[in-house]
Amino acid sequence: MTHGPIGAHMRKGPLRAGQRVQLTDRKGKPSTITLQEGGEWHTHQGVLRHDTLIGQTEGIVVANDAGYEYQVLRPLLNDYVLSMPRGATVVYPKDSAQIVQVADIFPGAHVVEAGVGSGALSISLLRAVGDEGTLHSYERREDFRDIAVGNVEAFFGQEHPGWQVHVGDMQEEVLRVEEPVSVDRVVLDMLAPWECLDAVKQILAPGGVWVSYVASVTQMSRLAEALRASGGFTEPEAHETMLRTWNVDGLAVRPDHRMVAHTGFLLSARRLADDQTPLQLKKREKVSEASPEDRAAWPGERWKDDVDADQGWSAASLKTRTITGKKGRKAAAYAQKIADQAKEVPRDE
Repeated sequence: MTHGPIGAHMRKGPLRAGQRVQLTDRKGKPSTITLQEGGEWHTHQGVLRHDTLIGQTEGIVVANDAGYEYQVLRPLLNDYVLSMPRGATVVYPKDSAQIVQVADIFPGAHVVEAGVGSGALSISLLRAVGDEGTLHSYERREDFRDIAVGNVEAFFGQEHPGWQVHVGDMQEEVLRVEEPVSVDRVVLDMLAPWECLDAVKQILAPGGVWVSYVASVTQMSRLAEALRASGGFTEPEAHETMLRTWNVDGLAVRPDHRMVAHTGFLLSARRLADDQTPLQLKKREKVSEASPEDRAAWPGERWKDDVDADQGWSAASLKTRTITGKKGRKAAAYAQKIADQAKEVPRDE
């Protein structure tokens, strides 16, 4: 019996109970629901019964009991990650796509990820490594782990056999789980990725790629200097992706008024062999080194005696929102409910 690639049964064929569908009204507003036998979707515009959708093909237009019409499609990956339950802020689709490209995530790769959050990036990485690849994810918070597991299982309709999630500090757990020089790619989404530098040097194979997603220029600068100082990586490259949509209506062609601008920075570098040192690029000769004053401004660093000992890399110091345990548990329960429904969807033989 052949079931096809993991998750394929959730992406094609007739609509089934347990699958997510996206309903878009005439104003272009999308709403994502999980189909249930006998279920109903209530809005101020009326009631739409799930049974009118189950068994139908996607791409149809249906009306609720008040005659209000909706366009019915399965949500694309970018629609799914922006509508799924979340605790931590998700890595936006534009950045996930860049990470897969910049890190060269290939089928069959062994990838390590730290900072699982709500599982948005994990889904993209699992898709890229395919059925034969492996993704080992590390997360400090158990509630975030539960949210991510629910979201990933709901997307694929089952547990992904190549995915493992470990709870704990990455720099400690990864040395216990991974063999030396056994990892092809490392992707970090965390506040202080330079703290994992020694661990990454031990597990990442020569030629392997390290990509970090950071929110601020101070984090990016600190990590870049740490990579250069380590001597085990190529010259780091920094990226930022901005996405601007356009309005195209006859001859009225212009950018939309809103755009997805800054979300974060990507910093990438490749692992060198242990007995090799990186080439000193000529363009670096005219660039000044970080001054003691600059180093002292990095939070949590004791470069000089007068650095405030209370400074540190935290969500509060970087002005990012923190997620309470109550909200995390609520999102985890909702994600698991959706995952349980998705697991009931039969796989094609």
